[in-house]
Amino acid sequence: MDPKKINVKGLEKVFEELKRGEQASLGNFLYKGIRIQISKYKSSSAERYMKLYRNRREKGLCIRCGVKVTDKNPKTGKLYRLCPIHRETTDRKQKRPE
Repeated sequence: MDPKKINVKGLEKVFEELKRGEQASLGNFLYKGIRIQISKYKSSSAERYMKLYRNRREKGLCIRCGVKVTDKNPKTGKLYRLCPIHRETTDRKQKRPE
């Protein structure tokens, strides 16, 4: 992922969020040609995947491939977490022949 370009005020906001311990302060930032990376030290791969999936879900992307999801679940009215291709393969894996 490319770093997010920020200015002085944005940098101050990131540091304030970091002081409060908010997850929004984590990420890659670019300030005057300097790349600043803020991440958890020694986070497990499970934590990194959870963060990736949570961010993709919030943006309405498929959690496996990152494609924009347009179909909504008729029961809940929310977007599906998987694109039609991955939803089909996942459902197919879960259904076992009897």
